[in-house]
Amino acid sequence: MAQPHILQVSELTKKVRFMLETELNYVWLSGEISNFIAASSGHWYLSLKDQKSQVRCAMFKGSNRSVRIAPRNGQQVLVKAKVS
Repeated sequence: MAQPHILQVSELTKKVRFMLETELNYVWLSGEISNFIAASSGHWYLSLKDQKSQVRCAMFKGSNRSVRIAPRNGQQVLVKAKVS
């Protein structure tokens, strides 16, 4: 019987990232903002959540300049996101 291939953590994350980026790339995502942080670097960090799940997000300084409203916790949003 053949031995199973045992992945290192970095191998798994590399494979998952490749799958997400090639299968999904950009998606429209609806959710509620939580854990919003405006870092001193100008980047924004937040979670988007619904009743069952949440996903961690980052919006980098160059992109968030074009946002017309100030994000805040509890706000329902529709965003176009690059999955990575």
